[in-house]
Amino acid sequence: MTVYTTVDSPLGELLLAGELDPAAPGGVAVTALSMPGQRRAARIQPGWRYDPAALAPVTRQLTAYFAGERTEFDVALRPAGTPFQHRVWQRLDAIPGGTTTTYGRIAADLGVPREEVPAVGAAIGANPILILRPCHRVIGADGSLKGYAAGTHRKDHLLHLERALPATLC
Repeated sequence: MTVYTTVDSPLGELLLAGELDPAAPGGVAVTALSMPGQRRAARIQPGWRYDPAALAPVTRQLTAYFAGERTEFDVALRPAGTPFQHRVWQRLDAIPGGTTTTYGRIAADLGVPREEVPAVGAAIGANPILILRPCHRVIGADGSLKGYAAGTHRKDHLLHLERALPATLC
């Protein structure tokens, strides 16, 4: 059963969706977190049930994040994706709050040849769980804010919130 809610944030109203799972922290595994105007944003589907209570543990963590009280999350993630995307997304999970890394560094960590860095970028861009899976912490090798499905102005906002500067590459 997929449940959803919306979460007010400084970036606009977020759509949060997940599957009920008693074994997951908080009883739900997040499948999507999207922002208004985001490329490939999740959309409410027939059969989804509006259930803010089921997603309240995640909502509380997001509220604390936007208040500057946390940069890491304790939630189960269950996005749909290819095996390659899942490899890349798992690497995103290892980027500590308050730091950044580059597309090239992620590719190197995964053993992906330099000429295939764009495939890594595409996988990062397909991340359906923004913020919780921190694709916003990936920047260009020159320190620029390259790409973000919800807009680089939002990426900039998130990195400022986390006090993450390009000089803190991991």
